[in-house]
Amino acid sequence: MNLENVQGALVNVGLFWMLTTPHEFAHAWAASRLGDDTARRMGRLTLNPLAHADRLGTVILPAATSLLGGGFVGWGKPVPTDPSQLRGGMTGLAAVALAGPASNVVFAALLAALAAAMAGSHPAVADLAVRGVLLSLYLAVFNLLPVPPLDGSKVLLAARFPAGVYEVLARHGFLILVVAILATPLGRWLSGLTWSGTILLLRLFG
Repeated sequence: MNLENVQGALVNVGLFWMLTTPHEFAHAWAASRLGDDTARRMGRLTLNPLAHADRLGTVILPAATSLLGGGFVGWGKPVPTDPSQLRGGMTGLAAVALAGPASNVVFAALLAALAAAMAGSHPAVADLAVRGVLLSLYLAVFNLLPVPPLDGSKVLLAARFPAGVYEVLARHGFLILVVAILATPLGRWLSGLTWSGTILLLRLFG
């Protein structure tokens, strides 16, 4: 482990925290629009990064997996949602869950536009923006995995996935994610998909 790897991990954590904020805000905003004010009452309908940070998911694991290589694991502080207050019930819950990854795709597009605009005059800014595009798209794709506590698991609930199987997944979700990222090709597959999306966005913005 060298200094360059440590610096890279720190940059990843900083970018990840920045990108997690609109992700969690999007969950809270979507829930509020669908009739559930739980997140608003708990102070989560905000773009304040401190409101959405989870020590393990936003700092420790992103840093550790960045240093170890083979993938990236991380999440923000979960936004509380009450499906009984949501219009559409479990379908509304799925919509709230998907708002997070959707916000990261939008943010990736904005960063790609910034990278294109800064490439000639401020290459260091452009390089950081490109790294943000990669991480934002990775966050979107990673969160669509159908494993609790990730957003994709809420789609399983909306699809009436067997409750007993979901509970087993929820109990072991953290272990499943870490093992899958570090010990299988999943992390490399997610990274490859992210690279493809990043190249597509950068070409779109010239």
